[in-house]
Amino acid sequence: MRRREFLQAAAAVFAASAESRAAETQTDPWSANQLLEPAALAEMLRAQKAPVILFVGFPVLYRQKHIANAILAGPASKPEGLNQLKQAVAKMPKTAPIVIYCGCCPMVRCPNLRPAFSALRDLGFTQLRVLNLPTNFHTDWAAKGYPVQSSLRSAQTQ
Repeated sequence: MRRREFLQAAAAVFAASAESRAAETQTDPWSANQLLEPAALAEMLRAQKAPVILFVGFPVLYRQKHIANAILAGPASKPEGLNQLKQAVAKMPKTAPIVIYCGCCPMVRCPNLRPAFSALRDLGFTQLRVLNLPTNFHTDWAAKGYPVQSSLRSAQTQ
């Protein structure tokens, strides 16, 4: 590799690393007491006292596996996803208990949670929580045996 090519490659790696660090240090729009641990939500589901659960990630992930009874509310990182989210909550009372989650990647880098939370807060929802999935949905929810559904399975069995 020539020196110039090496320097360009090194600059690209440095820039990507800096972006990653910046994403990990961004401030969250939610407070610590607005985080909900997976075990607590799983217990609410078992007791049939679950809040409204909104999946704010990518539809392909929802179809593969999602929290039982979660509503697909669109990927909030895109304008059309935010519109889908707003439509999903349009008829809900502003005091409805709502939990949002994505789980596409580590929470610190999730492109969907922060815009979804901010949009719901700006719409006046007062009982918002974020499901704490620090690693991803599979590791922090599905692999622990918490309740899941799959749109793929139900489509295959019908």
